[in-house]
Amino acid sequence: MGGDIMRAMRLEGAFGLENLKPVTLDKPEPGPGQVLVKLKSACINYRDLAIVSGYGGNYPLPFVPLSDGAGEIEAVGAGVTRVSKGDRVAPLFFQGWQAGEPTPHSLATSLGGPLDGCAEEYLCLSAEGVSKIPARLSYEEAACLPCAGLTAWRALVSEGQIKAGDTVLVQGTGGVSIFALQFAKAAGAEVIVTSSSDAKLERAKALGADHLVNYKATPDWASEARRLTGGRGVDHIVEVGGAETLQQSIMAARLGGRIAVIGLLSGLMKDVNVAAIFSQNLTIKGITVGNREQFDAMVRAIDRNAIKPVIDAHYGLEDLPDALAHMQGASHFGKIVIDIA
Repeated sequence: MGGDIMRAMRLEGAFGLENLKPVTLDKPEPGPGQVLVKLKSACINYRDLAIVSGYGGNYPLPFVPLSDGAGEIEAVGAGVTRVSKGDRVAPLFFQGWQAGEPTPHSLATSLGGPLDGCAEEYLCLSAEGVSKIPARLSYEEAACLPCAGLTAWRALVSEGQIKAGDTVLVQGTGGVSIFALQFAKAAGAEVIVTSSSDAKLERAKALGADHLVNYKATPDWASEARRLTGGRGVDHIVEVGGAETLQQSIMAARLGGRIAVIGLLSGLMKDVNVAAIFSQNLTIKGITVGNREQFDAMVRAIDRNAIKPVIDAHYGLEDLPDALAHMQGASHFGKIVIDIA
């Protein structure tokens, strides 16, 4: 393979969408314990937009963005036994987190910053850093799983231990929220979805949402969530809004309820009602994606329940800046996919 090249999109010189440049790079070769993945699709997350824009981490430049992708193993290095050439796989978000609790080391192994990510045709990874994907999913659908899918799964299932009859509130209709809706319904839960768009709420209803709340028409959506639960409050809240929504999430949760803090769309800092947290005996858990063991469990559940990731739009690799601008506009419902091959 020596001398072969590949296409990539790389952030060069400075942060900002305008600094994402198409480049040609040397095609890598797998060493001992490594695999070479020919990426077919990638997928963008809010984290990717934040990193490329310069407010999601001070990573050294240049680097290739995007944590999420899916493809086929083209070659394996010496000693690789857990996967084989021709396997359909997705790279793990955290390359160094296979099981157990996160460590400072494992959380420093994320693709798309600091490690080069999936906005390229080939990716050379440790064989421990990929997992097989369901045969029923296309590459573009599987590319949606490593960050958004696993984040929702860990929030509700691995950590939340969701069960039939529980109530779940998801904020908005982005990737994590739509996966949370799908996983919650598969578990037999009752789901409340909030959004500023009636059209998006109707699409959420078609996916199984039980209650719809337009937070522009109903700014005090916490009180509405309590009303919808007969005054009891919500068992699980998937908190993607950040500083401006956390206080209402606290007020919407039931006694002993769980809030999975995932996003920061509305900001980082805000006063919260500490008394409500302890008096309501709430569990507030930060969720940073998950490990390989959790990913594999999610994949089995997706396969068994025939869950299909919801894709909003497709872009070519060289159109990555436009795809990120699409996400920035917040008009999407579900995931935005990058077609590579």
